[in-house]
Amino acid sequence: MDKVHSLIASERDVRLDKYVCQQLPELSRARVQKLIADGRITVNGQPAKPGLKLNTGDRLEVAIPPTPPEQLLPEAVPLDILYEDDDLLVVDKPAGLTVHPTPGHISHTLVNALLAHFPHLADIGDWLRPGIVHRLDKDTSGLMLVAKSSAAQANLIGQFKSHSVTKAYMVLVKGRLTPENGIIEAAIGRDPRHRQRMAVVAGGREARTEYQVVRYIGDYTLLEVRPETGRTHQIRVHLGAIGFPVAGDKIYGVKAPFLARQFLHACRLGFSLPSTGEYIEFKSELPADLEQALEDIA
Repeated sequence: MDKVHSLIASERDVRLDKYVCQQLPELSRARVQKLIADGRITVNGQPAKPGLKLNTGDRLEVAIPPTPPEQLLPEAVPLDILYEDDDLLVVDKPAGLTVHPTPGHISHTLVNALLAHFPHLADIGDWLRPGIVHRLDKDTSGLMLVAKSSAAQANLIGQFKSHSVTKAYMVLVKGRLTPENGIIEAAIGRDPRHRQRMAVVAGGREARTEYQVVRYIGDYTLLEVRPETGRTHQIRVHLGAIGFPVAGDKIYGVKAPFLARQFLHACRLGFSLPSTGEYIEFKSELPADLEQALEDIA
């Protein structure tokens, strides 16, 4: 659980990051800026940027996550590797597998499995996320990219930042969504009332999601969803915000008796190879549990 510090600004025209460092000297400037980027520091209930100038009396909340584990151990967890070259891997991640360790989940993650297969990944990037260039939620299945070198990691992260990576998901929502094609544009940030959740909020980060109806099944709609941006929980938050919650999503969506997890599968992933610039694309069929869910409601 996060440790939350509540502060009242006692001076004006001081930068937010500088003021937090002054009040909480155990935090480095880099750590404070990372907390701000992650939406863990709010001013008057709203996420803010590091350079924000405070006013006397502004209310600050600083939510500090627990200290992560100090060592990552390789584990012999099976991996479904669809593609591999000297630069990268394309992995089909099963539902239930967390991508990287967290303070409450230090084992049986994709990173632990990757380290067992590729020990040299420990030297690439963030020590908690070696080789990781994007992520999927624990209960989301499907395609993921993993870098095998620092140069490839930088290249792939750049492709994600420039929105040149194709990402598509199969999603089942409650209700009959119309029109059959649409775009959801709504800023996303930390929910000021529930700090562990994301929400559509004023002052959040720009987020854009495109969807297309695949078919209607009873009182549900199967969608192909293409998030143009990569905000945390973006698809789940956006669809819930327009009144069509993701089936099986216990946080933002609606429970479904025929599902043990959220119906969210990363079905298509396209990108340019760092070595040649050639564009390649991969597809992943729905896993058995989601196929069975569609049969149960048909």
